[in-house]
Amino acid sequence: MKIELKGGKAAQFPVDVLVVPAFTVASAGDKGKKKSKAEPAPWAANSTLDAIDAALSGALLAQAKREEFTGKPGSSLSIGSNGKLAARTVLVLGLGDDKHPSAPAVRSYAARAARTANAERARSVAVVAPSGDVASLRALAEGLPLGAYRFTKYLTGERAPKVMLEEAVIVLEKVTPAGKDAVDLGAAIGRAVCLTRDLVTEPPNVLDAPELARRAQAVAKAGGLKIQVFDKAEITKRKMTLLLAVNQGSTTEPRFIHMSYVPKTQGKKKPKKLVFVGKGLTFDSGGLCIKPADGMIDMKIDMSGAGNVVGLMAAVAALKPNVEVHGIIAATDNMPDGNAYRPGDVFPSLDGKFVEIINTDAEGRLVLADALAYSRTLEPDLIVDNATLTGACMVALGNTCSAFYSNRDELATKFKAAVDEAGESMWRMPLLEELRDQLKSEIADLKHLGSRYGGSITAALFLREFVGDVPWVHCDIAGPVVSDKPMGFYVKGATGHGVLSFLKLIESYG
Repeated sequence: MKIELKGGKAAQFPVDVLVVPAFTVASAGDKGKKKSKAEPAPWAANSTLDAIDAALSGALLAQAKREEFTGKPGSSLSIGSNGKLAARTVLVLGLGDDKHPSAPAVRSYAARAARTANAERARSVAVVAPSGDVASLRALAEGLPLGAYRFTKYLTGERAPKVMLEEAVIVLEKVTPAGKDAVDLGAAIGRAVCLTRDLVTEPPNVLDAPELARRAQAVAKAGGLKIQVFDKAEITKRKMTLLLAVNQGSTTEPRFIHMSYVPKTQGKKKPKKLVFVGKGLTFDSGGLCIKPADGMIDMKIDMSGAGNVVGLMAAVAALKPNVEVHGIIAATDNMPDGNAYRPGDVFPSLDGKFVEIINTDAEGRLVLADALAYSRTLEPDLIVDNATLTGACMVALGNTCSAFYSNRDELATKFKAAVDEAGESMWRMPLLEELRDQLKSEIADLKHLGSRYGGSITAALFLREFVGDVPWVHCDIAGPVVSDKPMGFYVKGATGHGVLSFLKLIESYG
């Protein structure tokens, strides 16, 4: 979808759908003031809506009153123009009583606009910007591809969509070069999140570990990033034994992926070095501790952490921050086989600790352990890992909120600020030291699994064993990486949850 910023009056754009924001009367401070009409409009003073209503001979205002539309958050009003405007349909979306909405609110407004345009079988949409602020324009451009997103690769014949949203225009009366740059960047970031969604949605017979590596290589080539991909022989040579253990039951080789962005710095100040790690289980059967059929159907999404890392690195390539960023992915599937790893097995990790296997369906923390140990050798200022790690996290926080853990309070505060700025939902959980005893093994340095109670916490405590003293954040993203309905700037299906938060964190170090 082509996304452009254009100047002019909204009513002049010949598009299928014209989208205009509306604010509640209370925000404008004009409640009770007389307007040119006999009765006041049910929304705050808005010259764009007034002009549209005049062109429609008062039909917009009449429709709003019939539907009791007041511009409340999440509300909408749609009316056909009957040829009286250049646009076929006018869509008014409520943004509430704040005439200076936050970036997440603007992103959601744009996503709702694009979703509705899709539902209207539109090829083109014009969206009036709520603000000319560059941060708002960037958020608006991010939201358009996020709302328009559909995965149609395997739909044919009657199932294939007949019409796709091809063009989106962001309308602002006065256009500046900074505004155009913000829109171009926002569109690139939105597309990067959609890339993550594509990866998570791909079926596991298509997206195995080697194919995930090829997709990462394509992103690196397009964005001018560096990339190293280790095959099984190199993984073996480097003694990433926990990753190899999980891969033992598979007929497909594992891959270890290292993407990197190094800024072209000026001056003597050395940029911060941040590492983002993703779990890349392209399919998780549970191994010998096999899952029930109902629990296996969605296990292609067990590489969502890895998908986030690839999408994040695409966004970093567009943003070009003054921060050194590394993306690390440990990728394999987890399958039952005569050669599969077993409960009771003991394996060494990359950093030398021996790990006793308790349940082969707790494989994610094993591949992450080697990835974290590798990340530590890069001597970073920060490591962030993200993984669809535990069902216990979903029991604690539901399926719309992720858990995060950190070994630094000040880092946790900084990370939560980035999450809030991105408009995603994550909640800090404690690293309870009293649960650490659950990981003690009688025959090895560590067991990799504790009891079912506090399962997300013990998983985080296990991962902490492999980060040393490096500042670290662990994100257990099992719930929100897939949504069962559209919500804000998420669509039904894969969401890309986490990418925007990680990007905001990177920007805070720039």
